[in-house]
Amino acid sequence: MDVIELTRCLVAFDTINPPGGEAEAMRFVAGLLGEAGFDCREITQGEGRCNLVATRGLAGEAKALGFTGHLDTVPLGAAAWRHPPHEAVVADGRIHGRGTSDMKGGVAAFVCAAMEGPTPPGGIALLITAGEETGSDGAKCIVAAGDLPDIGALIVAEPTLNRALPGHKGALWLKLIARGVTSHGSMPEEGVNAVMIMARALSVLDGFVPGPVHPIMGPATCNVGMIHGGLNINSVPDLCEVTIDMRSVPGTDHAAMRAALAERIGPAIEIVTLIDLPSVWSDPADPWVASLAGLARDLAGADPAPASVPYFTDASVFTPALGDVATVILGPGDPALAHKTDESVAIDRLQQAQAIFAAALGDWDGRAR
Repeated sequence: MDVIELTRCLVAFDTINPPGGEAEAMRFVAGLLGEAGFDCREITQGEGRCNLVATRGLAGEAKALGFTGHLDTVPLGAAAWRHPPHEAVVADGRIHGRGTSDMKGGVAAFVCAAMEGPTPPGGIALLITAGEETGSDGAKCIVAAGDLPDIGALIVAEPTLNRALPGHKGALWLKLIARGVTSHGSMPEEGVNAVMIMARALSVLDGFVPGPVHPIMGPATCNVGMIHGGLNINSVPDLCEVTIDMRSVPGTDHAAMRAALAERIGPAIEIVTLIDLPSVWSDPADPWVASLAGLARDLAGADPAPASVPYFTDASVFTPALGDVATVILGPGDPALAHKTDESVAIDRLQQAQAIFAAALGDWDGRAR
């Protein structure tokens, strides 16, 4: 099965999260890998959901080259699609459908490379997850299950247009809660308005930078994403909730970010952590990182200069669990099309990604990084 056919097969599985339902797609991949000599371990994650750890050639002191990707996708949205989102229509040199760029095409590329390419010293380890889109739930499930393969470096096949990027920001998502006292809207003096309490707290966040500036990633950021308060127009609301999306850079402590926010908004606001995922950064001068950037340049014409992606990935969970191994985000998808209506992936980029991954396997010497 070539990378085009496998991408189309994976897109045909409806793995919109929620609810996910990735198990059928995961078992399809496991069947292919099993026929190619991989040992496959399924790690369940609730009804109809599972993750896959597939390995081949693990041996001795040498470490495996690892690849990771997820099979869940985001909802379709309200807009009509030009092509049915799960039919994986091929047109204009592209495969069209939900998950093509983010990131079933990337998974297909490394699965094909692993099945058809060489088995290097230390072997190959594939970590294929469910539930990435809701906070790397599947990666956490794999780590919690224990017995991770001994991986010496990790490729995350998220969309980068085949550019080898050595990191991404972390994510600290918080819920802010203000509580008041309800009363009739015609007698606001009888109550305490939770929305106004929250409004005063939010007013001090304009321009708030919760951490340092990274030379490649730029500054840590803070965004107010959602606000909800009140149940009807003619009552004083006694509850207001806000969600905050903070993005961290290497060297930023999430506990310190949360403390700085708490000090700024004051004690009247309760803070609840929703997602806490650290940033990932590998030294661009690391020999393996640099060699992968060179492969991407030579085989896909990708810019080898160090840069980062704006989103978080499962590397936030896997990289620290593996002892902070060198990690590169590299995949055929277009990040500008991720989560969008009419998502697609270029067929030539799928083929380039498979070639890069196969070359990376051929170059891997099994040594620790």
